[in-house]
Amino acid sequence: MVSSSHEAMHRIFQEYPGLFSRVSEVLGVAIGAPASATVMPTDLTENRPLERRVDTLLRIDMEDDQSYLLAIEAQGKKDPEKPASWMYYLSYLQAKYRLPPMLLVVCQDRATAEWAARPFPVGHPQSPVLTLQALVAGPHNMPVIIDVAEARKDLALATLAAITHAGDPDIGAILKTLSTALRDVPETIADPIVELTAQGLGNRPAAQQWRNLVAVDLSFYKSSLSEEIRDEGRAEGLARGILLFLAQAGIDVPDEARERITSCTDLDALSRWLLRAPTAASVEDVFTEK
Repeated sequence: MVSSSHEAMHRIFQEYPGLFSRVSEVLGVAIGAPASATVMPTDLTENRPLERRVDTLLRIDMEDDQSYLLAIEAQGKKDPEKPASWMYYLSYLQAKYRLPPMLLVVCQDRATAEWAARPFPVGHPQSPVLTLQALVAGPHNMPVIIDVAEARKDLALATLAAITHAGDPDIGAILKTLSTALRDVPETIADPIVELTAQGLGNRPAAQQWRNLVAVDLSFYKSSLSEEIRDEGRAEGLARGILLFLAQAGIDVPDEARERITSCTDLDALSRWLLRAPTAASVEDVFTEK
């Protein structure tokens, strides 16, 4: 199953197709700013029972009427089978669209990024017929953006940088910078940034840091994530109130009942339980409709 961070590492280029021109500068390859970009079909399956699918495929059109295809792959670990698949993708794209293809691999792990950046030759060792050389964005080369003004200059790049540095010791400062940069930004701009960052951090500890920052730094901001976080905070407060009332009444709360209260996210149910707690004679009275 594809992880949320895997999805975010390539989907950000669908949301911000012009991002690659800035990433290419970071990687030392000056591609230039696109005039337009088109999300292309990702299915590279031929008429045979073998499915091949690239993560994201964009057609980039330049102002000088030159165009190229950009295949974007999110890679979570070393995979000796992948280079052959990548070579197939690129050859197929060249043959099908008659446009020069490029490959960008996005990683969150330094060792994986350095592996993906290696040249992969095909053919006899003394005379390889092809050599794959991907562009790789990862924690080894993406900028650590901890300056708010720098983050505001390019929020898409700052978001990708935060995602690729998800395991970095400085991730707290990176996320704080990004959340601060989003203050006073219109919701239409901030919404995908907030959601993509949460998705990109996956289940890493940094994900909870981001949720906390959204709850505090962006408390004015209404997004599905920020509303969810604030609901979580209200749920925790109601659960604590219920347990406090029961403790003051000397009522024993078994582990199962405690888990039911503390894990509940239904604010209406928690509110009903809180109203019953002060007059309850047992923990069952809290849950029982009268």
